[in-house]
Amino acid sequence: MTDQPEKLDLASHNLPTDKTAELLRLFPEIRTEGGKIDFDKLKLVLGQTIDVGRERYGMTWPGKADCFKTVQTPSMGTLLPIPNEGIEFDTTENLIIEGDNLEALKLLQKAYLGKVKMIYIDPPYNTGNDFIYPDNYSESMQTYLQYTGQSDTAGKKFSSNSDSDGRYHSKWLNMMYARLYLARNLMQENGLIFISIDDHEMENLRRVCDEIFGETSFVGVLTWITTTQPDNIGRARFGLQQNIEYVIVYSKCPSIELPPFILASNGQERKYPHQGRFGACRLEIIERAFDGAYARPTLIFPILGVMPREGKQWQIGEETAKDLVARGRIEIVDGLVKRAVYPEDEADEETGLIPFWSYLKQVGTSQSGKAELTKLLGNGNGFDTVKPVNLITEILSHLPNDSLVLDFFAGSGTTAHAVLEANSIDNGKRRFILIQLPAVLDTEIIQQRTSAQYLDGIGKPRNIAEITKERVRRVIKKLNDEEAGQLPIHGKQDRGFRVFKLAESNFKTWDSTAPKDGKALEKQLEIHIEHIRDGRTSEDILYEILLKSSFPLTTPVEKVEVAGKSAYSVAGGSMLICLEKELTLEAVRGMAEMKPQRVVCLDLGFAGNDQLKTNAVQIFKNKEIVFKTV
Repeated sequence: MTDQPEKLDLASHNLPTDKTAELLRLFPEIRTEGGKIDFDKLKLVLGQTIDVGRERYGMTWPGKADCFKTVQTPSMGTLLPIPNEGIEFDTTENLIIEGDNLEALKLLQKAYLGKVKMIYIDPPYNTGNDFIYPDNYSESMQTYLQYTGQSDTAGKKFSSNSDSDGRYHSKWLNMMYARLYLARNLMQENGLIFISIDDHEMENLRRVCDEIFGETSFVGVLTWITTTQPDNIGRARFGLQQNIEYVIVYSKCPSIELPPFILASNGQERKYPHQGRFGACRLEIIERAFDGAYARPTLIFPILGVMPREGKQWQIGEETAKDLVARGRIEIVDGLVKRAVYPEDEADEETGLIPFWSYLKQVGTSQSGKAELTKLLGNGNGFDTVKPVNLITEILSHLPNDSLVLDFFAGSGTTAHAVLEANSIDNGKRRFILIQLPAVLDTEIIQQRTSAQYLDGIGKPRNIAEITKERVRRVIKKLNDEEAGQLPIHGKQDRGFRVFKLAESNFKTWDSTAPKDGKALEKQLEIHIEHIRDGRTSEDILYEILLKSSFPLTTPVEKVEVAGKSAYSVAGGSMLICLEKELTLEAVRGMAEMKPQRVVCLDLGFAGNDQLKTNAVQIFKNKEIVFKTV
C-alpha cells in the first residue's frame, strides 16, 4: 500500500505505448516477461502474412526515420489561454491555437483523440518559395520558442524551401508526414480529411497518404478551377496555363458503417415545410453575393422577369434556370426568386444520397477568395492566394452539421469563415479548431512587408496568426450585424472563439540530460522545489491539467469553494482541480465528499506536511477517487 499520490503525466499522448498496448491486447501470447513484444512470436502468430523480403513496395526519402521518431516523442509543452484575444471565451466551443502545428497536434492527442469529423488543410504547395517548417525535429519545441522570442538563445529560423535545395522534396515530405500521422489519430472512425494541393507534390502526397491512411481509405480527388485570369504567357511553362487545383480526400478507415457524404447535413430527414405546386417542398434562395470585379456576367440574367439584387448573382446558369422554370421548380416569394426542392429532386432512390461530384462547380476562385478577404480586412492584407469560402462550404454541406472541423494550416482563417457561414445558413452546430504558426513577417519580402504594414495599421503584432484571428473577429461581426434586430428562431449560434498559445509547460521538469556536477545538481533541486514557472496564472495551470487529463479545452469549468479553499469543478463535477498552495484536512475531506471521479492537487499544497498527504491518499482511496498531484 502506498501513501503517495500518483503523479499527473505532463507529457502529451505517448503513441508507441498506445500502439504496443493495442498489439498486446490483440495478441497476449506475444508478451514478454518485461511486458514488451516478442517479435519472433508475433511472426509465428501472423504466419504467412509477414513480408520478410528485402525488396518491397513502399516510399522512402532522406530523414523519414528521424521524422518518425519525432512523431513518437511526446511534447512537454502546454497551451496558454489568452481570453482577451477571443470572443465569448467562457462559452464558445471554437478554438484558435497559435503555435507550431506539430507540437499543437501532439498536445491535442489526449483530449481530442477520435473526436474530429473533418480535417481540411491547405498546406504549402512546395513551389520553391513556400514557407516550410524546420526539419530538425529533435529540437522542434526549442526551435519554436527561439523563433517566437520565448527563448534568448539564437536558434534556427523557419524559412522557405528553395527548389535548388538538395533535399527539396524530402523537407516537404518530412513536414507533411509527421503532421498527417498525428492528425489521423484525432479523426473519428468515419472521419474524413481533405487536403488542397496542386501539381508540384500531388503524386508524393498521394503516396504519403496511402501509407498513413491506407490505399483502401482513398476516397477520391476533387477538382476545381482556381483562376479564370490567364497568367503572363511568357511565364507559363510551354505556354500552358495552370488553372486547376485539387483536394484529395481520404477516410480514416477503409470501411465505415455510414456513408460519409449524407443527404441531410445533420444526418436527419430533410424537412419540407412549404406547400408548392407539386406538394411539400422547401425553398432555397439561389442568389449569391459577389465582390467587385469578380461578378460573372453569365450569372446575371432575368428569371421569370426578376433580376438578382444589387451586389448579387445567381448560383445557377441560364440553361439550368430555364430547365427549373419548365419543370415548375422556381417560385417568386416576396419578390425573391427561390428554387422549390421536392424530395424526389435530391435523393438517389437506392442510396438516399445527394451526389457529391468530384468536379466542383461555382465554388469561386483564388481571385474571389482574395476579394472576400479584402472586403473583410481592407486592402493591403498581403494575401494574394486565398481559398474561396464556397470551396469549403461545399464540402461542409455534405457532412453532418454538428461536425468538429480541424485546420492546422489555418492561414487567413478561411475554414473558420466557412464554418460560421455554413452554420448561419442551416442553423448548424459545427465547431472549428484552427492552428496557425505565428510566422514573423519579413519586411524584406514585398508580400510580407504589405502584411506587416497592415498589422501595424490595426495595432497588432507582425505575424500571420494575427491576420487569422482578425478575419474571424470580422466574420463574426459581419454575421451579427446582418442579423441585428432579428429574433433567433433556433436559439443563439456559437459565434466566438477561444485563443490559446503554445508555450513551455507551466511546470519545470527534471532535466536528466543536465551535467551531474554539484552546481548543476543544486540547480535541478531548486527547480524541483519551486517547479511552477514564473508569471504563470492559475488559469494557465488549469488548462494544462485539463488538456493532459484528456479533457477538451472547451470543457465547462466552474469555480467552487471547499472548506475555505478554491477549486475548479470540471465537467459537472467529474473532476476537481485544487491549485491551493496550503491545503487543509478539511479541504481534502470536503473534496472527497463531493464524490468526483478524479482529484488533482498541487504538490505545493502539501509542502512540509507529509502526514496530510498520506491522509489525503487514504481518504480519496476509501471513496474510490483517483488522486493525482502535479
